[in-house]
Amino acid sequence: MSKAARKSVLPAKTHCYEFGGPLGAFATSFGLPIICYLAAFACNDVSGCPVPSAVHPRSLTISKLKSEAGWPRNGFLGLASWKVTGFVLAYYLFSLILQAALPGIVVQGVQLRSGGRLEYKFNAFSSAITVVSIAGISTYVYGTEFPLWTFIWDNYVQLITVNLGIAFSLACFVYCRSFSVKSGNMHKRELAAGGHTGNLLYDWFIGRELNPRIVIPVIGTIDIKAFCELRPGMLGWILLDLAFVVHQYKQYGFVSDSILLITLFQSLYVFDALWMEPAILSTMDITTDGFGFMLAFGDLVWLPFTYSLQARYLAVYPVQLGVSGIIGILAVQAFGYWIFRSSNNEKNRFRTNPKDPRIAHLQYMKTTSGSKLLTSGWWGFSRHPNYLGDWIMAWSYCLPTGIAGYVVKHGSPVAMSQGDMVDGEGLVSGGLVKKQVLQGEAKGWGMLVTYFYVLYFAILLIHREMRDEEACKRKYGADWEEYKKKVRWRILPGIY
Repeated sequence: MSKAARKSVLPAKTHCYEFGGPLGAFATSFGLPIICYLAAFACNDVSGCPVPSAVHPRSLTISKLKSEAGWPRNGFLGLASWKVTGFVLAYYLFSLILQAALPGIVVQGVQLRSGGRLEYKFNAFSSAITVVSIAGISTYVYGTEFPLWTFIWDNYVQLITVNLGIAFSLACFVYCRSFSVKSGNMHKRELAAGGHTGNLLYDWFIGRELNPRIVIPVIGTIDIKAFCELRPGMLGWILLDLAFVVHQYKQYGFVSDSILLITLFQSLYVFDALWMEPAILSTMDITTDGFGFMLAFGDLVWLPFTYSLQARYLAVYPVQLGVSGIIGILAVQAFGYWIFRSSNNEKNRFRTNPKDPRIAHLQYMKTTSGSKLLTSGWWGFSRHPNYLGDWIMAWSYCLPTGIAGYVVKHGSPVAMSQGDMVDGEGLVSGGLVKKQVLQGEAKGWGMLVTYFYVLYFAILLIHREMRDEEACKRKYGADWEEYKKKVRWRILPGIY
């Protein structure tokens, strides 16, 4: 490609490094997968949550840690499985078939720099309903022995590995393919503003191409980024939750109110996002970020396997909230969801139909570029009120785990106390408890796992807000400074 042609497919302005540049990209690409494995091994049904050696680090040895964590007998090779690989690939293929086969709405995306708009077919909600319905009917027929649920529980770590491999492969594929983007191409391909720094690792991580698409025989055109955004990972999150619910029932003969609440809340969040699928077209992920390892890993690995940690914890150590606990957590969830959904609805209605009677009274500021920025209603309250609602909802996912932490004791007679759990294998002859799950000295330490989501999500939202801030400064210039005088607070008035 000539220099002139190459310049025509590049953004007019390049962005500076984000996420700490190449060093941050390296740390994130290798550090976050380690956290996924750490959470899987450190909180388990073999020895406890956390493993006992974490509470008594002076007694820590490698061999003891491997035993407590349930490390595979064949070492690192046990982290992967051809059987699990085939299962996951079949799941992805089925998701692609559903996108192609089921009816859906066709929506145009935002205006591209190179001109024109891309078209998107949306049917993630009906696709998810199809999958969950198949799983539900099969569970009704086969009961808790339906192989899907047992497979997920028994191969949890291997599922992480396979999805990580898919994310890595996709990132490599779209990075290499991005160099074939040419000026004036008929497919409206273009590079992302922040993904062509020239640093291989950083560009691979952040994503070079804005909206990579492929044509699959029979299935048709697939937008890789839009597909990964809401399909395999988001639905996978709920399938993981449901597998954990089934496991709890198999072990204890009941399903606790805490795990039901978490699964209900997270299902509401996921299916709400799927129902509102066209709304992703105005998000930074679609309009600004390229598709690289950052989004691939976040969508396919980080989201399903870290967001479901609370349900996995409760599958081993059920917590009964009671009426007052349920009411309190429902209030937190309802309050957060009200802020999140009503603020997003207000923004979407203003963008699509400013004359809608529900938002026609709102005040706004007109920029020199012709855009309109809301200065009243939710978006006069702060510049990102939806982030506040999102974070409040995050608490309702963690609070049902209570003061978390447990120890698993095997094959020894122990004194039972209120709140301690005996698994479904019950008592063996002579009154010997085969496996007992109790809090003991681990109480409180498990919160490092079950409340990790609240801390991480706060960091994520603040970082996302800072990225939004920089993008708006570039887009609106002096108008953004004037807007900030009208809407002072970023997320939470009086605090941030």
